[in-house]
Amino acid sequence: MREIDVKNITETVAKLCINANRHLPQDVRCAIKTCRECEDGKIAQGVLDNIIENFEIADKECVPICQDTGMACVFLEIGQDVHFTGGNLQDAINEGVRKGYTEGYLRKSVVKDPVRRGNTGDNTPAMIYTEIVDGEKVKITVAPKGFGSENMSAIRMFKPSAGLQGIKDFIVETVENAGPNPCPPMVVGVGIGGTFDKAALLAKKALLRPLGSHNKDEFYASLESEMLEKVNALGIGPQGFGGKTTAIGLNIETMATHIAGMPCAININCHVTRHETEEI
Repeated sequence: MREIDVKNITETVAKLCINANRHLPQDVRCAIKTCRECEDGKIAQGVLDNIIENFEIADKECVPICQDTGMACVFLEIGQDVHFTGGNLQDAINEGVRKGYTEGYLRKSVVKDPVRRGNTGDNTPAMIYTEIVDGEKVKITVAPKGFGSENMSAIRMFKPSAGLQGIKDFIVETVENAGPNPCPPMVVGVGIGGTFDKAALLAKKALLRPLGSHNKDEFYASLESEMLEKVNALGIGPQGFGGKTTAIGLNIETMATHIAGMPCAININCHVTRHETEEI
């Protein structure tokens, strides 16, 4: 049994909150630059040039890539042989978010009540997702999620009779309805299966998968490629000004479900698809 003081969790989460908001993952940068090379419209090229310049400035000067520094989504893969000491794990994570967003001068965007509002003042509470895995390590991923894109997400509880075509149509419909609102070029996460809540979590976790990677199941890998092509054929383009690049990636994650259902969730992210990971 390995003991980990929760102070280590706090410090790691704080660091990840700051770094994720300043430095775009390499796979996302490469995808944007690759799409820039493919665009032939002057407006689309200009928008992508501005996006590239923006994340390069953020990287060099260590400032936030976007003014919406997001709600802190914190994913933990916890080894079953780990024992936390020194306090409560959830409190430690939230303290890390509080520390990171304060010391990193990041915008605090969380309200304490969904209807009556009222800013919490420190960007807590975080959205925390835990998974128990083998071993004695803890893998932490912080993914700040802006709500211009989160608001464009959707879920539909299909009956199995809707078939694969129902899912395809839903993906295209959701992206088309989103239009310019999620600051395209976007990344589309798709979750199929499970229950109402699990499908949504699958879709969000799909956004963490490296762009350019593919589902291990060839059927879904092929579907990812097909749907990315269909989404880009919509012509929404960078920032909604038209072009070949509506999405720079579309990842699908699946799991088992009930015989009577086929849940499908779509979680959309803007081109600032931020996430930073560290293992303790």
